Amino acid sequence: MNDRNNPLVKCPRCGARGHWFQEKWGPFCSQRCKLIDLGQWFDEEHKVSRELRPGDFEGFDELHPGPHLDRPESH
Repeated sequence: MNDRNNPLVKCPRCGARGHWFQEKWGPFCSQRCKLIDLGQWFDEEHKVSRELRPGDFEGFDELHPGPHLDRPESH
C-alpha cells in the first residue's frame, strides 16, 4: 500500500525501493546503508552547501508534534 502515511521511498544510499519509514532504519533500508551514509558525512563527502542563517529556521517553531513528524523510539 502506498499512501501519505506509508510512502514508497528510495533508500538514499543504495536506491532500493520500499516502505522504509515504517522500518527501524528509515529512510534507509538497513543499518548498513545508514552507517555508510553517516561515514560519508564524517569524511565530508556530503556537506551543507552554505552556512546556515537564522532565517533558515523560520516557521519550525510553529510545527505541531504529531505522527507525521514524530516516531516512537524502538528500545
